[in-house]
Amino acid sequence: MTTTQALPPAEALPLQALISQTEHGIASRILAKTSGGNFTLFAFDAGQGLTEHTSPFDAYVMVLEGTLLLTIGGQPVRATPGTIVRMPAGVPHGLDAPEPARMMLLMLRERTDA
Repeated sequence: MTTTQALPPAEALPLQALISQTEHGIASRILAKTSGGNFTLFAFDAGQGLTEHTSPFDAYVMVLEGTLLLTIGGQPVRATPGTIVRMPAGVPHGLDAPEPARMMLLMLRERTDA
């Protein structure tokens, strides 16, 4: 389930309140979206994940809760709360959540008009 809502300006919001865990599933909420990329909050239940795929964006995973097991270009990466992982554009990547987890995903597209 994905929802999109602009965040109100000049307001401190608790991340936990912005997305609810989905039993046996994945929830996501797009917090900001522009032509240059997007910023999304994800909640994974234990055993959930994203199959290997590629993206035209550089992607940055910031783990908020739980553990995520990422595979980036065939290399395994274990990410825990307080860590950030870069997944380069065009490189196959996927992730698994062995326990309930929350993450922020920032995707940035390289400017082509520079």
